Amino acid sequence: MTKRYWNITLEEMLEAGVHFGHGTRKWNPRMAPYISAKRKGIHITNLTRTARFLSEACDLVFDAARSGKQFLIVGTKKKAADSVARAAIRARCHYVNKKWIGGMLTNWYTTESRLYKFRDLKTKQKTGRLKKRDAAIVKRQLSRLERYMGGIKYMTGLPDIVIIVDQQEEYRALQECITLGIPTICLIDTNCEPDLADFSIPANDDAIASIRLILTKLVFAICEGRSSYIRNS
Repeated sequence: MTKRYWNITLEEMLEAGVHFGHGTRKWNPRMAPYISAKRKGIHITNLTRTARFLSEACDLVFDAARSGKQFLIVGTKKKAADSVARAAIRARCHYVNKKWIGGMLTNWYTTESRLYKFRDLKTKQKTGRLKKRDAAIVKRQLSRLERYMGGIKYMTGLPDIVIIVDQQEEYRALQECITLGIPTICLIDTNCEPDLADFSIPANDDAIASIRLILTKLVFAICEGRSSYIRNS
């Protein structure tokens, strides 16, 4: 993995509140190496380590994108949902930002069947040949499928790398990746387990600005990698 410069500064991380952890009563002692201080009952994340791990994660996704790998970004809590969708669309990644449906990856056959149904219903709706009652039923079905599977509707197989915004919120998604051996990159706050994901980035996973900053850096690296892949194809 070649190291590159991704313009990650301590100033922008401070401004985004990346350093703010959870209260000192709600923490995982295994996160101690990533914590630099306590302030007013809150743990402060060591931003020097965050910058290092984020830079290494950018190198990782750049190399993967340059090799034509496919990414899935997962973040379903309200504070993360919009940032996840924007970041994924910009980098042409798949995403889940509303609800993780159990077995989405581990039971890929069922997920794939639902996606086929999704595309089939879309085709039927576009033809405009449905009866009024049937059209209403199809519309309701499509609305539900779009809500929960709209971000993966073009996914034709399991992703090569999964980026997870909140380890605790997306624990089921992380467990499915571990079961299948899919590499994961995960934001970890001070209450998380640092060794679950393949690649962890210590950061505030509750603040919108913090989530957006981390995703922006990763997405930029993915886009750069994709451009390199296209140039070399």
